[in-house]
Amino acid sequence: MPPRLHAVPFTRVTLADGFWRPRQETNRTTTIPIGYEQCEKTGRLAAWKYDWKPGLPNQPHIFWDSDVGKWLEAAAYSLKTVPDAELEGRIDALVALMEKGQASDGYLNTHFQVVEPDKRWTNLRDSHELYCAGHLTEGAVAYFEATGKRAFLDVMGRYADHIGRTFGCGPGQKRGYCGHEEIELALVKLFRATGEKRHLDLAAYFIDERGQAAPRYFDVEARARGEDPARYWAGASYAYLQADKPVRQQDRVTGHAVRAMYLYCGMADVAVETGDASLIAALEKLWTHMSSKLLYVTGGIGSSRQNEGFTFDYDFPNETAYCETCASIALAFWAQRMLHLTGQGRFADVLERALYNATLSGVSLDGRKFFYANPLAVLPDASKGVGENVAAERQEWFGCSCCPTNIVRLLASAGQYFYSENDDTAFVHLYAQSDADLRLGGRRVRLQQRTRFPWAGKVALRVSPETPAEFALALRIPGWCGRFILSVNGKRLKPAVVDGYARITRTWRAGDTVRLELNMPVLQMEAHPNIRMNCGRVALQRGPLVYCLEEADNGTELNDLALPRRARFTTRFEKDLLGGVTALYTRATRRRPEAWADGTLYRPAPTPRRTVRIKAVPYCVWGNRSPGEMLVWLPRQD
Repeated sequence: MPPRLHAVPFTRVTLADGFWRPRQETNRTTTIPIGYEQCEKTGRLAAWKYDWKPGLPNQPHIFWDSDVGKWLEAAAYSLKTVPDAELEGRIDALVALMEKGQASDGYLNTHFQVVEPDKRWTNLRDSHELYCAGHLTEGAVAYFEATGKRAFLDVMGRYADHIGRTFGCGPGQKRGYCGHEEIELALVKLFRATGEKRHLDLAAYFIDERGQAAPRYFDVEARARGEDPARYWAGASYAYLQADKPVRQQDRVTGHAVRAMYLYCGMADVAVETGDASLIAALEKLWTHMSSKLLYVTGGIGSSRQNEGFTFDYDFPNETAYCETCASIALAFWAQRMLHLTGQGRFADVLERALYNATLSGVSLDGRKFFYANPLAVLPDASKGVGENVAAERQEWFGCSCCPTNIVRLLASAGQYFYSENDDTAFVHLYAQSDADLRLGGRRVRLQQRTRFPWAGKVALRVSPETPAEFALALRIPGWCGRFILSVNGKRLKPAVVDGYARITRTWRAGDTVRLELNMPVLQMEAHPNIRMNCGRVALQRGPLVYCLEEADNGTELNDLALPRRARFTTRFEKDLLGGVTALYTRATRRRPEAWADGTLYRPAPTPRRTVRIKAVPYCVWGNRSPGEMLVWLPRQD
């Protein structure tokens, strides 16, 4: 295995820019409190009192515990950077309820302890017990690391031990695994926090057992419930659950997008801890398939609302694109893990694409409303009637609230994606005005980054080791950047770019200054010819940001606009627009409306066209004004 990279913890990274910092502050002061209020309002918190009775409102749902777990994780991350006694007290009170309500054998689940106590572990495919356990475990690890308090960690340790006694290949154990992956990566986090290897072994078991031909566990449990497996699988499949074959034999990303991403994160984590090269080889094949045939230009994944996931290669509908917020967040998790396994910038390119586009679009600028799905084209009237998860407007909450509780934990810990470290190299993956405190082989190195990125491509890095030391500084050259200029202390350098990084090895002294200028043109991106819905169309991208047109700037009938191949763009930073963004301006053409005034549906081409000025804004901030049309892929006029 190549030298492993380690993320610089977000507690050692301070984002101080105008792009990420306001998002984090809004997340801390507005969105995290809203998450608590919604969990309280909907009964998710009261469920831990274990006093629900039939006939009462707010019956605990099978996935409610996962929402609480993610909120607890986000709150813990917030506490690590900004202490808050009231928030900490709320968490402690909730943990006390968990301790009190935990079953004597360690089991912990608000639905199955109260609503269906006789059905514990009888339907792993659908009932989310292990999924909920995973998110609660992540919350417990985060809270322990934030406060040093062990109560929550011990609760989840007892639950993990119960799970370990229940599942496995030994006598009397169930040969099962979860229908919705998550427990795998959570158990590795628990292992890292406690040092207890049995948690790592259990994670490896769940990964190794998945997809085994004998027994086909979901069929086994269906028969045990007295159900016919053939009827039980109506509308679903083992491929939907990434369980059609053992994980090391899988080379295609299939099924539910979030489940797939969490599985691959767990596989990567187990590979790191065990050195299992066969898992890494499988992950490489899966990544190649996903990144070359299933990835939206925005970094979204999962084209279909029907299965919240993948359909077939090159299927990229725009108006009905699902691109669940949770899926792009989970993709960012996986991309970072692959980056740390390999040190290759192609994974950072996808990490950046997902973070700057498909994840951030999932929450409004004021932190109060959310998208579950993130389409690439919207016609407001047409979006009605297709369900709450595909809409032209963000919602205050969802019955299935996985996305709001996911985005808060991502934003609270966003600093961890910018820098990595190992014994002899400091890696800069993403660019933002920030300060970072790195550890390289026991040496402390401070990096101060000054930039207006993503609005401008100039970056200044001040490198300050405690004492003069030789090490490498690896600066990512993004895939969208065709040219760059690099200097150290005013001296121009031309280092080779290897695996997406320009590496500078020298003896560094406090105050050394690196200047990097990334060329940031407006790119007209084309889609693969097999992506039928985008043939003859282009998407606009500048730096890491994908742009879109909105009705608020361009009127209606956006699909009638045509962008000339040689369109010239003007960029303008507008501080009062959508929190301060760089907008793109150019000229396009559209058909003259008077040619259609008689109401005809069809007429001989071509219709006379007129030139109009258009304005594009970053996709990540769309939907923060009056509802209206939106379009990412624009027709091109040759």
